[in-house]
Amino acid sequence: MNEKKNQTDSQDTSLYNDEAMSFTAGDADAGERLDKYVTESIEEGTVSRTMVQEWIKGGAVLVNGRQVKSNYKLAVADVVTVIIPEPEEAVIEPQNIPLDVVYEDSDVIVINKPRGMVVHPAPGHYSGTVVNALMYHCKDLSGINGVLRPGIVHRIDKDTSGLIMAAKNDLAHASLAAQLKAHTVTRKYLALVHGTMPHEHGTVDAPIGRDPQDRKLFTVIHRGSKEAVTHFQVVERLGDFTLLELQLETGRTHQIRVHMKYIGHPLAGDPVYGRNKTIGLKGQALHAAVLGFDHPRTGEYLEFRAPIPADMEHELMILRQR
Repeated sequence: MNEKKNQTDSQDTSLYNDEAMSFTAGDADAGERLDKYVTESIEEGTVSRTMVQEWIKGGAVLVNGRQVKSNYKLAVADVVTVIIPEPEEAVIEPQNIPLDVVYEDSDVIVINKPRGMVVHPAPGHYSGTVVNALMYHCKDLSGINGVLRPGIVHRIDKDTSGLIMAAKNDLAHASLAAQLKAHTVTRKYLALVHGTMPHEHGTVDAPIGRDPQDRKLFTVIHRGSKEAVTHFQVVERLGDFTLLELQLETGRTHQIRVHMKYIGHPLAGDPVYGRNKTIGLKGQALHAAVLGFDHPRTGEYLEFRAPIPADMEHELMILRQR
């Protein structure tokens, strides 16, 4: 089967950067409308179908190098090129949203993000995010990632809680981004997974890319993928569940969730990659518990920890009582 090739890395690249993204239609995409295909191919939740239709109309989306209409039906091996223009009128307003600030100085801020909060705005959804809160809280944020992601160096999923860092200036942003690229940032997560893990510790080294059967999902796949490495250590065994500490070596979209599903131990409560049997959490039981990096100005190594949130701790207590 022909697989889609996604040449962008949604963890490291801003959505709005005037660079071309290229996708190749596979067997499962044959006959699908172009506007629907593009909407689902771009990072989940970031663009609307109406916006994609405007891009197609304006010539920002090409099929095999030529402009077509939104209702164009794809054929196998069609190459779809998307050049997303920088938004000219996007206005992101500061909002007085409480932040759990773990550390802050003139270069960097580290916050403990609650479950259910989106990290950065997306087209059609410009409020209630970490960025809106940071813009209110901080006088300055780096501008490297454009108007929608000021200060954002990395992110965690909406329903994942825990530590993220943001840059207050471009010097800090460049340093932190370089550390992420070099895999020198310490990122440890606590995750409750289904099943009894047979090993005390181990490593999942399996490349991740778009699922050719469903472009909104990611999966372990060898073509059109990127390297992904996750280390795990058993913290506690809880009957039919296991609490793990996981350390990221790379930072692919949904990496932990995909890797745990791949080895047969999906995250409890994960609505996308999990099982029907869930716990009481709204979303996956995943918490970014430890974050460490070299300070961008002084070079001093800093490491921070965030306790398990109350809702996840409650579920763990229920399992212990069983």
